[in-house]
Amino acid sequence: MTATKPDLGTWVGKGIDRVDGPHKVTGTAPYASDITLPGMVHAVVVTSTVGAGTITKIDTSALLTLPGVRAVFTHENFPRLNAPPPVLFGEAPVAPMQDGRITFHGQEVAVVVADTPQEATEAARLIEITYAPEPALLDPADGRLEPLALSPDTSRGDTEAGWAAADVRVGATYRTPENTNNPLGLMGCVAAWDGDHLEIHDSTQGTNALRTTLAVMFGVPESGVRVRVPYLGGGFGAGLNQWPYKLLAAAAARELGRPVKLMLTRPQMFKLVGHRPNSEHQVRIGAGRDGTLTMIEHRASTLSSIDFPAVGLLTSGTPHLYNCPNVATVERTVRLNRRYPTSMRAPGEAEGNWAIETAMDELAHELGMDPLELRLRNLATDLDPATGKPWSSNAVIECCRVGAELFGWSRREPQPSSMREGDLLIGWGMAATGFFAYMPMSQARVTVYADGTAAVRSAATDIGTGTYTIITQLAADLLGLHPQQVDFQLGDSDMPASAHSGGSGLATSLSNAVIDAVTHLQGALLDLVGDDSPLHGLGPDDVVCRDGALCRRDDPSVRVPIAALLAGQGLVEASGDGRLRPPDAAATGMVHAGPYGARFVEVAIDPMIGRLRVRRVVSVTDGGRILNQKLARSQILGATVGGIGQALFEDTLTDPGTGRVANGTFGDYLVAVNADVPDVEVVFVGEPDRYTPSGTKGIGEIGLVGVAAAIGNAVFHATGRRLRDLPITVDQLMM
Repeated sequence: MTATKPDLGTWVGKGIDRVDGPHKVTGTAPYASDITLPGMVHAVVVTSTVGAGTITKIDTSALLTLPGVRAVFTHENFPRLNAPPPVLFGEAPVAPMQDGRITFHGQEVAVVVADTPQEATEAARLIEITYAPEPALLDPADGRLEPLALSPDTSRGDTEAGWAAADVRVGATYRTPENTNNPLGLMGCVAAWDGDHLEIHDSTQGTNALRTTLAVMFGVPESGVRVRVPYLGGGFGAGLNQWPYKLLAAAAARELGRPVKLMLTRPQMFKLVGHRPNSEHQVRIGAGRDGTLTMIEHRASTLSSIDFPAVGLLTSGTPHLYNCPNVATVERTVRLNRRYPTSMRAPGEAEGNWAIETAMDELAHELGMDPLELRLRNLATDLDPATGKPWSSNAVIECCRVGAELFGWSRREPQPSSMREGDLLIGWGMAATGFFAYMPMSQARVTVYADGTAAVRSAATDIGTGTYTIITQLAADLLGLHPQQVDFQLGDSDMPASAHSGGSGLATSLSNAVIDAVTHLQGALLDLVGDDSPLHGLGPDDVVCRDGALCRRDDPSVRVPIAALLAGQGLVEASGDGRLRPPDAAATGMVHAGPYGARFVEVAIDPMIGRLRVRRVVSVTDGGRILNQKLARSQILGATVGGIGQALFEDTLTDPGTGRVANGTFGDYLVAVNADVPDVEVVFVGEPDRYTPSGTKGIGEIGLVGVAAAIGNAVFHATGRRLRDLPITVDQLMM
């Protein structure tokens, strides 16, 4: 952590266009699917047609005679791989095709490699596999509950005493279905070996984590693996884990001695790269007659696969959002013969907030109190109620008040079904939101050149959130340059190590690493000044870079051109390496705060046919320092669309007898489209967060949290019908 806050504001905060935009609109941005290497062949995955059991026979003899077919890999001839290392959430999917065991419908059971993708696809259709099926464990009631590592039980006070003391009580069960991430870009990779060196172009959200996994499982040093992902066609969490398809491609490439491209199909995306699993929430909330909360109990469960746990985090926000003396959370998972679960945008919070904020709306109705007023009386803004320590920042009250003013909440009629436009029922709903603070380790290198330009390098990925642009803006401010003079390079594991792009943690992590790198760069430049220099004897905190010069912070007129400094030593460049330096939490006396928000929604419902339209959304967010207004607004807009999808459409259906995905195409799996999304008003409030020099908070996921609850609460206001299971569908609204 630097001793002096950086000088920001010339470029940081401005809504400049994406620096990578021209590459994307002209088609010159290289995605994994665009990579073509000399001698490259194509692999297609074959998946199981039973939900549990054992492969007894695979007949591949006919395939090897087909035109273009180079190899067929099954558990009988696939290379043995080492056990995977611990990964992001503590456990990795098992190595693929190491035996004939089947643990879910759609599991990888064979890989066909051919000269063209068409030849590989046709051959894959002809493979004959015989199974010894076993009864699949698919009903959560038949499974065994077990705890989740990321979601330990919490307790403060005495919830039973708080329940007994409450004047008004609500208790109900809330459910969310399975959702599938489905980024626009199909996931896949191109793997190529040169001796014991592997280079892989992949759809990953974390280059370093993938490098470590591949090195361990293939028994090579990390220096022998290079992961490249300059562009990614979305992720939403699906790219965080080291899915088996990467290992299949890398192993096939090693065995054949040729580059191998393996791209998943859209139906395979529903099976092989994770999903947001089903969840169930039992919530009890008690309050005094004045609305003061006396207790909150949140018991949640989710589904896992046999070989891979769920992320959880369903109850992570419950102890922190509201002031309440008696709070208890319990979270469990059930392992079934189902596909791998994973993070999906706003993991845990999206589901948990649906339950808690719906229950809060129910409590407000029972109290006869305005839902906004109930929240304003109980939101924790000064101290974290779980620890009693002050937040590093928290503007959730301001989010609520600003949102209410913009939305016109004071005009809301309190009684359900009391607001109408002709035959339409009008409903207004709201929800408060929070998201956990997450700041994984990142490193960066900043280099200045004698020609007045600069470069920033990090192994980070940009999944479409704007990392290229915000780091360019930040570096331009720190170095006193125009963004066009800064070249930010990312997506290469040979660059300084970086955190994955997930958990809304990369912007904060990487921006602070860049600030640290510039501090060290300034120190390196000071080492070049002579005894007669006006900057002699100063430390890195005493100088800034402005207009191509190193200047005194307190007197910018005292300056030494960087080009002259470098030329004096016969140098053409100078660099500084930096890393995230988290403050000592105990020394700060603060709790690192994540982002906060409030969502206000208007719906219109035609009760005769159950048609629901979201007509207005006001989304207010406390995101700390906003690095780019345009990109930040885009993040909230995109997350709002995801929230509408969660509330009204998305539901991955599983055959209860086999575990087969029943709607694994965009023709059957519904998502929100243009006609479903109204004008969304996006506003940011709050101040730069005090916890780190950059003052940022992650905003990639907070925009989704609360949208579903606000819609559900608006539906109740419109109809008087309380719906506790997502998605909200036409049949539930017909009267």
